Amino acid sequence: MSSSSFFNFSSVDWAEMGSATWETIWVTLISVIFTAVIGCLIGLLLFETKDSKSIGVRGINWIVSLFVNVFRSIPYIILIVVLIPFTNSIVHTIVGPVAALPSLILSAAPFFGRIVEMSFREIDQGVLEAAEAMGANRWTVIFKVLLPESLPALVSGLTVTAISLVGYTAMAGAIGAGGLGALAYNNGFLQYNGTIIFVATVLIVLFVFFLQWVGDWLVKKIDKRVV
Repeated sequence: MSSSSFFNFSSVDWAEMGSATWETIWVTLISVIFTAVIGCLIGLLLFETKDSKSIGVRGINWIVSLFVNVFRSIPYIILIVVLIPFTNSIVHTIVGPVAALPSLILSAAPFFGRIVEMSFREIDQGVLEAAEAMGANRWTVIFKVLLPESLPALVSGLTVTAISLVGYTAMAGAIGAGGLGALAYNNGFLQYNGTIIFVATVLIVLFVFFLQWVGDWLVKKIDKRVV
């Protein structure tokens, strides 16, 4: 594959490129939404059960931690293969963009869950104790103090997770999950068309830049420490 093959733009099917770009975008966004919800629940559960004196509660913490550590340790390309039976039972297919969602969510949610837990632990304990001393119950502390105080860190962590998901969608595309990854591999690499690889790469980079910009903008808007 010569360097000149990367700039033969007449060989690009732009309608197909646009469709693949849209697949990458919506798969990433749906994965981010589910990752945010599940990750927050995981992080909250880890935070609330960490220092409990109850053996049963500590057992829950151990089980959740094990789940998080296992799924964080498995390389994504292997996780896709391992989850094929689960994916097929959930979405009734193992190819296409929808088939990528279970593996994307299960790879990213535990990672984000750890970020959520660490964000909660960085909050000044005096703020939490003050809220409890004023008579706030645990749910009030969580929704009125814990989440608002950690929101900038949560948004920043979710931005990092979203960018990782973009890379995962590209890997998933190489085994039939669609999107820019599938297009770059099937129509680019396998057919020795460097231009498709080049264009798909540029679009993925631009999408990552956009996600980072949105994340940084949101953090600045919600962080009370930023003047």
